[in-house]
Amino acid sequence: MSDAPQPILAPQDQELVLVIDDDPVFNRVLSRALKQRGYAVVSACSVAEAGETIPATCAARVVLDLNIAGTSGLTLIAPLLSANPACRIVVLTGYASIATAVEAIKLGATHYLAKPTDVDAILAAFEATAPQADVAPPSQPLSVDRLEWEHIQRVLKENDGNISSTARALKMHRRTLQRKLMKRPVKS
Repeated sequence: MSDAPQPILAPQDQELVLVIDDDPVFNRVLSRALKQRGYAVVSACSVAEAGETIPATCAARVVLDLNIAGTSGLTLIAPLLSANPACRIVVLTGYASIATAVEAIKLGATHYLAKPTDVDAILAAFEATAPQADVAPPSQPLSVDRLEWEHIQRVLKENDGNISSTARALKMHRRTLQRKLMKRPVKS
């Protein structure tokens, strides 16, 4: 007997979508909504489960949570693209920042969306091929609080997630930085 995973095949008239999110309720609701729109859906709720599922599915589309039980979902982009180089990956996160969005796109994600989002936005993100030139820039600049959040996220990324190094680079007390990081990002 072989230990190789058995391929998961979608019916010929359906495209296979792999949903990787550690929130079981969100995962189930999103999977159900995609099935209602005619997609075959396979879901994974952990990095380990996703690691087993990726080679078996060769999914054409993937919805990938950025933070999967404390592990970066970005680590799954390379295996996903290795299994299917034409795979379209949409990264979802509740803690959006410019630094993680840039990193996701550099690694090969198709799009990056902040939660909460809906199925229509996810499906539109799968279809997006390039930034839309006719989209006007925002009329209001980012708030000071949002700019601070973005700066902290960029410096944290530069320090490989090390809180102490980030606090030193920001000339901020480590506990103050930890409190700021525990808060949800402010809206633009």
